[in-house]
Amino acid sequence: MTLFHFGNCFALAYFPYFITYKCSGLSEYNAFWRCVQAGATYLCVQLCKMLFLATFFPTWEGGAGVYDFVGEFMKATVDLADLLGLHLVMYRNAGKGEYKIMVAAMGWATAELIMSRCIPLWVGARGIEFDWKYVQMSFDSNISLVHYIAMAAGVWMFTRYDLPKSFRLPVTVLLGLCVYKAFLMELFVHVFLLGSWTALLVKAVLTGSVSLCSLFLFVTLVHSN
Repeated sequence: MTLFHFGNCFALAYFPYFITYKCSGLSEYNAFWRCVQAGATYLCVQLCKMLFLATFFPTWEGGAGVYDFVGEFMKATVDLADLLGLHLVMYRNAGKGEYKIMVAAMGWATAELIMSRCIPLWVGARGIEFDWKYVQMSFDSNISLVHYIAMAAGVWMFTRYDLPKSFRLPVTVLLGLCVYKAFLMELFVHVFLLGSWTALLVKAVLTGSVSLCSLFLFVTLVHSN
């Protein structure tokens, strides 16, 4: 029974990535190693972020239950490095905008999935007792995939030299939401005392809204050129 639970969680977490890779056309471009390179870039960026956080942002020593708003905001600002990493991946890949976005997003999201959720699923989902948090973790991995596709699209649009001035502000706002989404979610959970399923739903709605806005801007920009 525990192995069956692990199989369900594993399929729920990983199969959407496989389906996205196949249905997005990346497999036709033989982009597997490009995605691997994007994943390697993700690892380098995360290592640099951890070193920076460990050096300049020591552990919060405030009272129990006190939320360090300024400290968490500054830590979230370090996620701007993800934008630079995605831009570097897309800059090194030649091709259409859609291809660059999907390669960067798939590599980035898959690397995060493997590094942050593979071991917890393997160890926890095979435990004796059933726990919904591993199902939630699997759902969260799907949300992360959509999040990184939207972020990569925003980076691609922002770095275009022919981006209309009317698009500059909306794209900047979307990138800001992508960077500070985790911080906003922690703030919502702390202020409104959200449960795990409610927090996951709010995260899905927020990510979906940002993604739809990013898709609208991307389609409008592509068709206007």
